[in-house]
Amino acid sequence: MTARLTRWGHSCVRVDEGDRHLVIDPGAFSDLDAALDGVGAILVTHEHVDHLAVDRVASVVTGGVPLWGPRPVLELLRAAGAPETHLHTVAGGDHFQAAGFEVRALGEWHAIVHPDIPRIANVAYLVAGVLHPGDAHVQPADPPDVLLLPAAAPWLLLADAIDNARDVRARRVIPVHDATLNETGLTLVHGLVGRLVRESELVALGTGESIELHDEGVSA
Repeated sequence: MTARLTRWGHSCVRVDEGDRHLVIDPGAFSDLDAALDGVGAILVTHEHVDHLAVDRVASVVTGGVPLWGPRPVLELLRAAGAPETHLHTVAGGDHFQAAGFEVRALGEWHAIVHPDIPRIANVAYLVAGVLHPGDAHVQPADPPDVLLLPAAAPWLLLADAIDNARDVRARRVIPVHDATLNETGLTLVHGLVGRLVRESELVALGTGESIELHDEGVSA
């Protein structure tokens, strides 16, 4: 059975294969009803609201869904009433199973927003051949099938995003983290990434759109 990746807005994606359902970064800019419906596990890269809708996610965890994330993420969810038994701390280098999927965690820190703003923890995830970097540039040992490439953020230059995609050399690149862009901005970003990242196929997914995955056993 082939796994599918569905994008549910901004930086939130869902991986489905049969009765296995995994969501990454269900944040406030995403379609949370669709993303979290029937989910079996949740991964969160970091604590920012566009990656973690605290109250909504805490209610899902309270309903029995396990969640993995850096320690500050778990602290927010505990404060919102999520039970300790369903919260799992993740750090770079960890390997674990979530909703039946093998997951590898990479990285440690969020990209620098500004020198005056303290850095926070950020953990990337490699699952089913998909690399979700959160808000950081992460380099796995081998090219993944899919790189979810942040496209617009206060911490990001598009030139750096393009260089990062060239370094990762994924078979396919899906721009994400783009809720702040209008249609003109999206067209510009997709055009530049598609033209300049020649190592990868550009796949532009709108909210609710999917692709099939091909996990080829990439390593961290």
